[in-house]
Amino acid sequence: MTYNTSLHTVYNHYLTTYAPKTTTQYDTHKKSELRNIYHAIVKLNKESPLYILDSSNESRAFAVGLKENARALRNTIASLGGLDETEMLGKKSAYSSNPDIATASYIGGSTINGAAPSFNIEVTALASNQLNLGTFLSADEKADLAPGAYSFDISINDLNYEFQYNVRGGESNRDLQERLARLISNAEIGINADVFEDDKGRSSLRLVSTASGLKSGRDYIFQVSDETTSKLSGTVDYLGLNFMSRQPSNAKYLLNGEPRTASANHFTIGKVFDITLNGISSVEGETTQIGLKTDLDSLTENVNNLVHGYNSFVKAAAEYLDSHPRSKKLMNEMSHISRHYQTDLEQIGFSFDKSGQLAVNDDTFRDSILNDESRSRFTTIRDFTNSILRKTNQVSLNPMEYVDKRLVAYKNPGHNFATPYMTSNYSGMLFNSYC
Repeated sequence: MTYNTSLHTVYNHYLTTYAPKTTTQYDTHKKSELRNIYHAIVKLNKESPLYILDSSNESRAFAVGLKENARALRNTIASLGGLDETEMLGKKSAYSSNPDIATASYIGGSTINGAAPSFNIEVTALASNQLNLGTFLSADEKADLAPGAYSFDISINDLNYEFQYNVRGGESNRDLQERLARLISNAEIGINADVFEDDKGRSSLRLVSTASGLKSGRDYIFQVSDETTSKLSGTVDYLGLNFMSRQPSNAKYLLNGEPRTASANHFTIGKVFDITLNGISSVEGETTQIGLKTDLDSLTENVNNLVHGYNSFVKAAAEYLDSHPRSKKLMNEMSHISRHYQTDLEQIGFSFDKSGQLAVNDDTFRDSILNDESRSRFTTIRDFTNSILRKTNQVSLNPMEYVDKRLVAYKNPGHNFATPYMTSNYSGMLFNSYC
């Protein structure tokens, strides 16, 4: 399959090289938020001097990685209740009495009318994906396909994809299988392909669907054929690509005794709980209870997640201290934020080490929150979190602030105008590394 737009290719290069992290619901924005970002960029560009930047591959990786790490920390904060100060760290947490059967997270609102919901789950079958295991062929032997242009079709999600390739003279079975595995996997149509080798030196092309479960009236997720393909046929029969060694199936479980099914092992219940099935109940009647933790337990979990996200960001920035000295500027800024709140935070169970990492003692934290005289100190945590949030927004908006650069000239005071200079330097790195 061929992608014709360079922008699409550059975007894929960005994602696979610099940003392996997955996107979340917190990466979407309202029009008003995008408008605010636009105005902030305009102001930044208007006031920015002219620089000569270090354009090395290392600097590009540093700038893009810094932006992505800032985004990750921001999303961590957003996931703990929201970005509004009144809701920050207020997310409720779910529990599972038997995580081997199922785990849960709370996705409902911040307020609950009536008693906290709870239910029991018994799992009788897990959802499975489709596995096609090709014919085992001698890996080093020459492929028994005449040289030429071949193609085959994969039908998935009511769409049909044609894959074209050339068989080269003298090509081995293993080389052909590996080439087709890359072709199918890189197409990103919902199928992962790899080459499986047995203890006899034979190899097989294996196709696995990323999705699981079955649609009504079907017993497959994808089909492979070359009966009506545009190029030479023979690939499917020779490699055995249409042999289904594992049929997909739905998950089966009992919710408070009532039988239910799901096409995947991950689903939601009542727009309140996000459920992941992990295993089958070992005996009939074995269940796991899903419910909400107490407010104190939820707050403790949120604070620990905040500490983990903060430490991950600081650790990632510290990795560049030797190769990018200006990263020390960011470390100093983060340290300044921590020191500003250090005294109050230490009184409720936080501790700081020399590298800037945070830790929290759960018992001390719980006791301090339960103490009426110390309850007001919880506002310190929110103020600290809000300060971190503002810093991540600044870093995400202008990671070039921490890249090695040489000042060339200031703009004419009083006669400044908006230019795309700073933002074009950041986005230009992605294109320069590819063109």
